[in-house]
Parts: sequence; C-alpha cells; structure tokens
Amino acid sequence: MQLLRTTTLAFKRDEEEEHPSSKCFGFVQTVDPQSKRRLYEVLKSHGFQLNQQIPFLSDGEDTVRDLQFYMSPEAEHILDWFHLSMRLTVLGQYAKGLVHHDQQLSEEIQEKLKRLKWSLWHGNLYKALYKIEDIESLIYNFEETYPKFKQLAKAVEEFRIYITNNSHLIPNYGERYRYGEAIATGFVESTVNQVVSKRFCKKQQMQWSKRGAHLLLQTRVKTLNRELGSAFKQWYPDMEVEEVPDAA
Repeated sequence: MQLLRTTTLAFKRDEEEEHPSSKCFGFVQTVDPQSKRRLYEVLKSHGFQLNQQIPFLSDGEDTVRDLQFYMSPEAEHILDWFHLSMRLTVLGQYAKGLVHHDQQLSEEIQEKLKRLKWSLWHGNLYKALYKIEDIESLIYNFEETYPKFKQLAKAVEEFRIYITNNSHLIPNYGERYRYGEAIATGFVESTVNQVVSKRFCKKQQMQWSKRGAHLLLQTRVKTLNRELGSAFKQWYPDMEVEEVPDAA
C-alpha cells in the first residue's frame, strides 16, 4: 500500500523478560512533515542512543531505507529476507508456467532459480547477479511461445535492479540465521494488518483523504501502544481517562 508506511520496533528492556516490549508507528508519507521525528521518539522511548549500533530491516523501498539511514547511519541495515524470497517465489511461478512450452528448458530455469536463492542466502552477490543474467538469456527462448513473456521479462529485470540497488544491504543470511540473528520481518506484516485494520479495507467501500488516513493512523497506533489515555491527559490534566482497549 503506497499510501501508508508502517513499521514495528522491538527492544529487550530486561534480559529476564520473556517477550520484548514493542511499539508501532505509522504515517502517510506525503502528509507527515515529521516522520523522522516520529521514528526518533519511538526509538528514544526504548532507550535508543544516537551512537548505538542497532539493526534495521526493510523491504528495500527508498523512502523507508532513507529514513533508517538518516536516523542511524552507523547502524546495521539489512534487506529483509522475507521480501526478497517473495520476489523469488513470483519468478518461480512464472518458471513453472514455462513447462507447458518447453519442459527441459523450464526445469533448467527453475534449477537456476534455486541456485540463485542459495547464492543470495549466503550473501554471494557476484554469483547471484551472474545467475540472473543466465536466466535473462534463457527466457528469451520463450519470447514467441509464452503468452506472459513480457510480464516474465519485466519481473526478471526488476529483480535484477532490486538486487543491484540493495546490494549493500544483503548480508550472509545463512550465517546470521545460524547465530540466531534477525533476517526477516514477516511478523511486521501482521502488525501492518493490525494497525490498518478493517478501516482501510477495500471491502469497506470507503474513500480516505490522505490527511484523514494519516490522522486515523496516529489514533490507531496510540491505542495499540497504550498511549491514547496519556495523550488526552497531556491536553486535559484534570481529565480521568483509562487506556482504550485494542479493539477500539
């Protein structure tokens, strides 16, 4: 969803805590003039220091990545394996569709995709880019026979650009995984659904202005972070308030 930019952050406040404390924030990027400040305040609430080394994971989109670099240029910035592997899955679906036109060549492309994924998993960018070039050369055998050839060619080209633009964010995922370090943000997808909720669902047949969506997001994340009551308390010190439950 291009209109919205949401993320979650989790930090261990106490080594004895079973689960890390977490907060979420969201904003409409074309409306919010203080998105950097918003992220900083979330980090600060967890004890973040400007010189602290922390890992940031993102899907590689420029807006989110630039925000992370601005916030902590010395931190470790990593391309999310979840989003990377999802793009590979799309290419794999296209490759399976080629089997009806040339089974042997289709299987060869599928095997190269497996090797491409292995290279990226181990952070070997040289081999990965070389394999993408191989795949690009092979798919042109289907230019006249595969109805979805243009979509396939575009998907492969976009993947090559995606890997090239984010090459400096691709670590050795296998090594990180073995040491128990974060490599993916699949849990964020559920958080996005939780923040956005049914209010932005297409089935609701509702149209939101960008400003309206941005303001609703601020109310929603304050509710999820258990901060809505304290926000009202700042405006109205004498007001007796209780934190609104998540369902609100």
